Amino acid sequence: MTEATWGESAKTPDINWRMSASLENVPRGDTDIAEVTNLERAVRDWVRLDPEHREAATLTTDHAVQIEGVSSTTLTGEAIAALAEHLPPTPTVEE
Repeated sequence: MTEATWGESAKTPDINWRMSASLENVPRGDTDIAEVTNLERAVRDWVRLDPEHREAATLTTDHAVQIEGVSSTTLTGEAIAALAEHLPPTPTVEE
């Protein structure tokens, strides 16, 4: 018998921030090449974009990511913003 889980954790299970992801439709110098990196870095890069480029960007992941009960491998706009709300804290550098 399997036990069902309800509540907020069921809507957004743990996210694998180390999986491969690409951030596309973002200008990089004179080109518009997709950058393949890990999911955390791609989302942090998206957060630093200006609003116009955030809206045009597409994030594609190796595996489906579930945010607020919706599972997808391709995210844009508000879906990336929802994912950004779950970013792990940035490590601090001790001096």
